[in-house]
Amino acid sequence: MQILLANDDGIHAPSLHAMHAALQEWGDVTVVAPAIEQSGVGHSITYLHPLVAHKEFKNGEFFGWKVEGSPADCVKLGVLEFCPSKPDVIVSGLNTGANIGINVLYSGTVAAAIEGAFFGIPSFALSQWMDGPPDFAASARRAIPLCQQLLPKTRPGQLWNINFPPPRPGWPTGVEYVTMGVRRVAEEVEKRIDPRGRAYYWSGLNPIRSHLLDEGTDIKELQEGKITVTPLHFDLTEKAFLNELRSEKLSLPE
Repeated sequence: MQILLANDDGIHAPSLHAMHAALQEWGDVTVVAPAIEQSGVGHSITYLHPLVAHKEFKNGEFFGWKVEGSPADCVKLGVLEFCPSKPDVIVSGLNTGANIGINVLYSGTVAAAIEGAFFGIPSFALSQWMDGPPDFAASARRAIPLCQQLLPKTRPGQLWNINFPPPRPGWPTGVEYVTMGVRRVAEEVEKRIDPRGRAYYWSGLNPIRSHLLDEGTDIKELQEGKITVTPLHFDLTEKAFLNELRSEKLSLPE
């Protein structure tokens, strides 16, 4: 089993190293990760200047490739250049923080998995909700059998978004297939003043609690201690609506 491991928190993230350790029980792992944190960059790619990659070592041994680019860049380079053969599986994570609701569209972690789906490779975006001290090793360990269960269910162009609850007593309480929670309560930007009297702003300070707790969504089930599993697809076409529209005629503008 050839596995490509990427993330958006950077190659030095403890969560990435926990995921790497767990994945070695499953197969041959190639790490290709950003040189610095790339959270929230979405599916950005580097094309206006060259991509630079360096070898990264851990305890004197080669650990992986450090890329001066985005998570999507890392997956592209991993598939085309650094993996010894085409990956059988792509894992993005373990992310430090949940990737749920509308925030999935901003996520570099999810974008890396989408890039894997572009190549037709089964891809998993794995994230850890940070609501107290995390146990990355435990979540990474649970991720392996879960990914193995989902692997044969993967369809062309589809990827999996998986979120783990924090390590509270009795959690996780189960695993649920869920939809994205797409209804926000509010979107806020917090204004602050620096010591020189200048305004600056923080956005996205409370991504989970800014959403409505609709039944069957990743937002609600994760907050009830569930591991949430959402099948995603990179084709954003509103197909049902498109089929309705095809029965109509558009007039050609003059």
